Amino acid sequence: MADNSERLRSTMSLVLLACAPGLLTLLWLHGWGLLLNLLLCASAALASEAVLLKLQQRPCLPALNDGSALVTAVLLSAALPTYAPWWLPMIAASAAITLGKQLYGGVGKNLFNPAMLGYALVLVSFPQHMTLWPGPQVLGLGDTLEQVFGLPMGEHVDAWAQATVLDGLRNNRSLTMDELFASHPGFGHVGGRGSEVVNLAFLLGGLLLLQRKVISWHAPVGLLASLFVASLLCWNGSGSDSNGSPLLHLFSGSTMLAAFFIITEPVSGPRSPRAKLLFGAGAGVLIYLIRTWGSYPDGTAFAVLLMNLCVPMLERWQGEAK
Repeated sequence: MADNSERLRSTMSLVLLACAPGLLTLLWLHGWGLLLNLLLCASAALASEAVLLKLQQRPCLPALNDGSALVTAVLLSAALPTYAPWWLPMIAASAAITLGKQLYGGVGKNLFNPAMLGYALVLVSFPQHMTLWPGPQVLGLGDTLEQVFGLPMGEHVDAWAQATVLDGLRNNRSLTMDELFASHPGFGHVGGRGSEVVNLAFLLGGLLLLQRKVISWHAPVGLLASLFVASLLCWNGSGSDSNGSPLLHLFSGSTMLAAFFIITEPVSGPRSPRAKLLFGAGAGVLIYLIRTWGSYPDGTAFAVLLMNLCVPMLERWQGEAK
């Protein structure tokens, strides 16, 4: 039991280390808001874990020290809007631990990815707050505190919020892709401005996890390959009705975070290599479908949760294939 606990703690430490390039890039792009998100998510996740363990009369310290709640908080802080009001990351993190983890009995027993369950809950419950994504400018500490801790949002939103590249693509009706890249502030070189670098940073962290054998290649390759193929098949060049190039989809939104840190969560995902490949491929296709024709610009959370429901079927197929 001690060996399992130590192994889990070591794995979670490596995941946190691999998240560092992406988090540092987000910090560089968005400043204090990312730090506040991280602190709020971490405090809510750890507090929720401690309270629920106390209510169940289970020891708190081993569970709090294993790092799993902190990893959930880190993934949420990277996925949530940087200047969200303080209560939103706390609700997301509390829901992730309560509904996504402890409801099923704790670490190693969850049916759904906890971070994505918390994210989906606040996305459905507070859609307006979840669409306020920052532009490339960094707010100062004073403005960030005003924005996060309860002062009226209308005074400053126009100064920093902008539509993301995926939102701009979904709502475009008349501009060609070349015109969008030239005129829309959310577009960068091949994907979203800023999110290109963030995705590269999370890709770097993902490669570290692969190199240290914390994760296998099957689910990430399945997601990235299926997203690439789906966007390539549906891409019609630079016309105004274009759904975006494969590179745009790979380097916008939360693609690399999803590929290396979300769908590789071992408990809610499949165990066998072929099932992992199918799991990732299904998530990639669903992400593309939701981005292009769904109601939300980036469908990572819903794609992952839907594929979590398919895990028993994927494992059964794998067993029958043997």
